[in-house]
Amino acid sequence: MTSPGRSTARRKPPHVLASAPFRRLWTAMSVCSLGDWLNLLALTALAGNLTAESGYQTQSLAIGGVFVVKMLPAILLGPLAGAFADRFDRRLTMVAADLARFALVISIPLTDADYRWLIIATFLVECVNLFWVPAKDATVPNLVPKERLEEANQLNLLVTYGTAPVAALLFAVLSVAGDALAGLVPYLAERDTYLALTVNALAYLASAALVFTLRDIPRGRTGAVAAPSVLRQITEGWRFAGGDRLVRGLITGMLGAFAAGGAVVGVAKVYVTTLGGGDAAYGVVFGAVFAGMAAGMFFGPRLLRGLSRRRLFGLSIVVAGLVLAAAALVHNLAIVVMLTVLLGACAGIAWIIGYTMIGLEVEDHLRGRTFSFLQSLARVTLLLVVAVAPALAGLYGAHEVVVGGEPVYRFDGSNLVLLAGGLLAAGVGLVSFRQMDDRRGVPVLADLVAAVRGERPGPEGAEEPRGMFIAFEGGEGSGKTTQSRLLAIWLRDQGFDVVQTREPGSTKIGMRLRAILLDAVHQGLSPRAEALMYAADRAEHVEKVIRPALHRGAMVVSDRYVDSSLAYQGAGRALDRGEVAELNTWATGGLVPDLTVLIDTPPELGLTRLGGAADRIESEPLDFHERVRREFRALAAADPGRYLVVDGTLTQEEISRLIQDRVRDVLPDPVPREAEDVTGTMPAIRD
Repeated sequence: MTSPGRSTARRKPPHVLASAPFRRLWTAMSVCSLGDWLNLLALTALAGNLTAESGYQTQSLAIGGVFVVKMLPAILLGPLAGAFADRFDRRLTMVAADLARFALVISIPLTDADYRWLIIATFLVECVNLFWVPAKDATVPNLVPKERLEEANQLNLLVTYGTAPVAALLFAVLSVAGDALAGLVPYLAERDTYLALTVNALAYLASAALVFTLRDIPRGRTGAVAAPSVLRQITEGWRFAGGDRLVRGLITGMLGAFAAGGAVVGVAKVYVTTLGGGDAAYGVVFGAVFAGMAAGMFFGPRLLRGLSRRRLFGLSIVVAGLVLAAAALVHNLAIVVMLTVLLGACAGIAWIIGYTMIGLEVEDHLRGRTFSFLQSLARVTLLLVVAVAPALAGLYGAHEVVVGGEPVYRFDGSNLVLLAGGLLAAGVGLVSFRQMDDRRGVPVLADLVAAVRGERPGPEGAEEPRGMFIAFEGGEGSGKTTQSRLLAIWLRDQGFDVVQTREPGSTKIGMRLRAILLDAVHQGLSPRAEALMYAADRAEHVEKVIRPALHRGAMVVSDRYVDSSLAYQGAGRALDRGEVAELNTWATGGLVPDLTVLIDTPPELGLTRLGGAADRIESEPLDFHERVRREFRALAAADPGRYLVVDGTLTQEEISRLIQDRVRDVLPDPVPREAEDVTGTMPAIRD
């Protein structure tokens, strides 16, 4: 079989922003989001400035009060606002909400408000915000085609979080400008945040103007059912997500990273003040968290492609905790900013990996509730952290270490909160790492160094293989056997020495084990015995077939390998995944494929493709095969650099073309001359 060549380029559909109505709404969302972050910075800074002369404790509690009233409306009034958005004109709802927010925010500098009005206005702004957000969320699906909705949601998330560092930079600039204008406008001399609040109010006014000119927003429907409360979402969500060990570990780790970042936000204003910084420095530290998160989400998984995603998830949380603890002990503002960027990067890596793996691990009909549960729990976690952190800092107060009658070190409440939060996050990360480690037996440091170098560590003292190892994985009837055979034929046509093999049964011992493992008569075989027998077959397979072929420079194409045991015995038989991974690492000597091709086929389709009597594995119930498929997808998400995931519902020719395109990118070039006249040593395997 020769390569059919790459498919002709298809005309790309227009970008979602090509839709003028959505583009205008997205612009309004960007302006609003910028205003929301600027509002948070300005109000917390103003609360700190208004109470600066009342002592460290009062100032900390005042800032914590702002965070509480900003989060509380979402907990109490969210379902009511969601029902309102479905019953009334959404465009007018958003315009009225923007105008109300403009009036409330501008009232603070115009009335020279005290702390009480600051708290009241903050609470009312957040109440109004609750009506704007669901009206916006309900509108987006009506402005973009269904197939572009995911792209639109990604852009929405981009402006929701991506405008945070922009707002922080803008706040810092406005703070410096306010200080400069104080000499020309005496009114601004003692009102450092008023310029930022004015710009914040104008952002809401600009959003109102943009939405008002948008005529394509449909009216809400009547009779809508109100969304469940946040607490109810958490209670129901835990029933679906808490029962799975992997998902439970992911959620725990993600919340730990989220809490670490929240601790920084909660005490940043007070901590920056103790370090000698003003409002501009506060804005820089605040923005550093989100700038780091954005960098971590984008660059982290790309820079460490070779590292297991499950390991990277736990390690990133541990490092985030240690960095936070270091920031708590350092009294240099510049170093604190750099550490804050690193903290945000680690939190961003953990969040994006966890979010992706949950999306692959959870069943389709439970995924929405799981994400809702995660977002609701994250909101409550943030509320608790930003409310409790300043309160604890204020209660502890300011203390100094005195040596010889001279103060040598300051350790106040903000230091205590950051240190405790850092140690807690490091502990959570360590627990997540130990629960999810899928490369037990491989030293973490060696794995990390190899990932940085773009390599994968092998067993110590082992000779470096010279060939290439490609494994095919997938459920029953996925088509992997056919595709592995077609790839072997194609590689031979390119002039490579190819060994085509399979598991179980590619050795004399393996054939006997295969007869026991797949014979429907042996239904009583225990899961642990099954796992041990597959590992025994694999150990013999690696020792007698795979390693010798690799060391002579051959291309090894295997139908199944270690990931099948992780999916079938780990997830399918509900054995401890770490134990199964450790057993197979020992059995194979740590040998990992250069490329794993996963043919992802829904079990209900794959099982219909089987011909003849079903073997012992094929005859398992559908939910068994669904667990297997979810585990395969989770493994691919945890190590995307090693995997090629192909849609098994495509035609055989399309699947072959995708596989050949990926393999072509990793083949040695030029083709080794000594391999040109060598044919494969294994017979073709019956599909």
